[in-house]
Amino acid sequence: MRDQRVLHIEDSTSQIERSKWVLDSPNPPPLWKKLFSSLKETLLPHGNKLCFSSKNKSFLALAYSFLQSLFPILVWLKDYTISKFKDDLLAGLTLASLCIPQSIGYASLAKVDPQYGLYTSIVPPLIYAVMGSSRDIAIGPVAVVSMLLSSLVTNVIDPVANPHAYRDFIFTVTFFTGIFQAAFGIFRLGFLVDFLSHAALVGFMAGAAIIIGLQQLKGLLGITHFTTKTDAVSVLVSVYKSLHQQITSEEKWSPLNFVLGCSFLIFLLVTRFIARKKKKLFWLPAIAPLLSVILSTLIVYLSKADKQGINIIKHVKGGLNQSSVHQLQFHGQNVGQAAKIGLVCAVIALTEAMAVGRSFASIKGYQLDGNREMLSMGIMNIAGSLTSCYVATGSFSRTAVNFSAGCQTAVSNIVMAITVILFLQLFARLLYYTPMAILAAIILSALPGLIDINEARYIWKVDKLDFLACIGAFVGVLFASVEIGLLVAISISFAKILIQSIRPGVEILGRVPRTEAFCDVTQYPMAISTPGIVVIRISSGSLCFANANFVKERQALNK
Repeated sequence: MRDQRVLHIEDSTSQIERSKWVLDSPNPPPLWKKLFSSLKETLLPHGNKLCFSSKNKSFLALAYSFLQSLFPILVWLKDYTISKFKDDLLAGLTLASLCIPQSIGYASLAKVDPQYGLYTSIVPPLIYAVMGSSRDIAIGPVAVVSMLLSSLVTNVIDPVANPHAYRDFIFTVTFFTGIFQAAFGIFRLGFLVDFLSHAALVGFMAGAAIIIGLQQLKGLLGITHFTTKTDAVSVLVSVYKSLHQQITSEEKWSPLNFVLGCSFLIFLLVTRFIARKKKKLFWLPAIAPLLSVILSTLIVYLSKADKQGINIIKHVKGGLNQSSVHQLQFHGQNVGQAAKIGLVCAVIALTEAMAVGRSFASIKGYQLDGNREMLSMGIMNIAGSLTSCYVATGSFSRTAVNFSAGCQTAVSNIVMAITVILFLQLFARLLYYTPMAILAAIILSALPGLIDINEARYIWKVDKLDFLACIGAFVGVLFASVEIGLLVAISISFAKILIQSIRPGVEILGRVPRTEAFCDVTQYPMAISTPGIVVIRISSGSLCFANANFVKERQALNK
């Protein structure tokens, strides 16, 4: 009896304590604590295990742990071997042979001088190699972001009338891009990038690839006057008018640009076809663009074809990246436009890089830290904007080459960057006679990888609303503008989320005979319903006030 009384008193005491906690609950943590916790989780993924006490670890050990979390290179560098370096050296050199001509071509696509594309293949890859968590991703300029910059920035500043202001504005947009990307990582806002769904990205990439291809007609045909608009109709009309004007007027037009460009385009596509058939020849399409640049430059130089109408690059400034700190524009009426364009570029660049990085990480069986990737991408673009670079991100074509070449770590990016530095120091002047048609051919040869018809078919089979977002993005980019395409894609994706939240799918479940499994009775007609009980499954992620009445109505109809 005495023991029972003691237990009763203890139960009463615990009930009183619980009631106090319920009635007088502690205040939630303030906002600054939540932000600090978010920052701590991003910079210190194992922060909860760290204790800033001398009993556990010294200050130096804690500082080293912090540096390891901020710079993953310190973690895997301890186990780095000579055999891994040999693989990374081969991969980096193979990567550089593809990166150099592509960077020059993408710089022309972004409407900046060729050296800025090469600069973008130096500083951002070096920063990412130290801070990034992907072993395979290749960093540098990409076609879609280059086209995005040229289409958006030309609405603010004319690159022909004021090229220096245009270049400075590009650097400012790159700075804001890095700020937004770093903020996404620090404050764990990666879910904002997810509003651009995979289906919308497939459509956007396909539409952008076609627009990029149409814009290369300028270099392929040797056209001097070209539109700044990006929709397909305006580009085709501009091509027709420019050709007609040059052919009928006294201004000389040479078909040699088209012949030379198409010849090397066929060569590039044939090398890709051979590499697909024989996997051991993966290096062939990687070095083909550089071979094309070398051969075409020699042909033009030896034959003096530039005097017969072949358009050439002319001056390419060599040397290392110059500081662009004083060229950033934080005053004036266009700062808001720079921030807006930077946000758009940040989302697109992150979406492409995360898709590329996760694809190859899943093949090799390791995980990417999404918030850390955003932080590293942001810091590399901030550093790039201060060193004459424009927006850099992960390239799918170069990452595939890096993977096929057998890269082991991010050292391949370091090898690539050092090779580009040597090229700028020693061989930049030799690009004077490189024809513009070759750059157009190199860009055109990389575009088929951006159009994924099989994935679009799969999206159609799986989810019609996702396919609608895919087609919306494709049509918007192709026939309106990049901004319209993005807006349509995000709007359809967001509308899908709202529809699925407000009117979720409600399935009536029944027990499959001779099992304990409950399945949808429409999919499994043999499933047996329990008399007097309606078992339902809601496809929405959560049951809330927005869909509660809808679920009640569906439940009442099925009683």
